Amino acid sequence: MRIDGTSTATGQPGGTQNKAALEKAAQQFEAIFLRQMMGAMRSASLAEGISDSSATDQFRDMADARTADSMASRGTLGIAEMLMRQFGAKVGAPAPAADMGKGE
Repeated sequence: MRIDGTSTATGQPGGTQNKAALEKAAQQFEAIFLRQMMGAMRSASLAEGISDSSATDQFRDMADARTADSMASRGTLGIAEMLMRQFGAKVGAPAPAADMGKGE
């Protein structure tokens, strides 16, 4: 299998749309990862605070989600950029022909 790092998706119709969709998905993946990481850090709390309640927890979760979305849109961790480098060349590439069920 050969992967050519110089191929681009912009030469094909719909390649730009596919690349934009991939970029959006990569940013969303980074945001989900950040939300999970923030949630794990919050759950590591050793003591209950004086103002802890279900409403406070819900507000904190919403604030964490918003912060994670903001960090992901800026590329803070670089996860989305890494995914774009890994899968960007494959976007818009013609799908290989499936020879399932055919004998040679």
